[in-house]
Amino acid sequence: MGTDARSAAPADPARSGKVPVFRLYVSSASPISARALVNARRFFDRHFGERYRLEIVDISEHVAQARSDQVVASPTLIRVSPLPQRRFIGDMSDTARLCDGLGVAPHSGE
Repeated sequence: MGTDARSAAPADPARSGKVPVFRLYVSSASPISARALVNARRFFDRHFGERYRLEIVDISEHVAQARSDQVVASPTLIRVSPLPQRRFIGDMSDTARLCDGLGVAPHSGE
């Protein structure tokens, strides 16, 4: 992206020059995990456009990675970068909590 994205206030990761990386741990058999995936994608598309990376990890297929990331519940969303790491558990429907925890401005109606 052009210099406009890099000249924005660094407190807003959605507008910084770096692409934030998120990891969403899900259980493929869980309807809550399915909702979390839909809600997370909707949230990130709305707040970050195409400037984010979302890794989806099925806990049952990647037990060692989940253990390494200290995931104790599903679904769990982890902001991998930028640091500091942030964690959210649940179906990702609380957009105000996500905005607050990720330091992004809420859109009107949130």
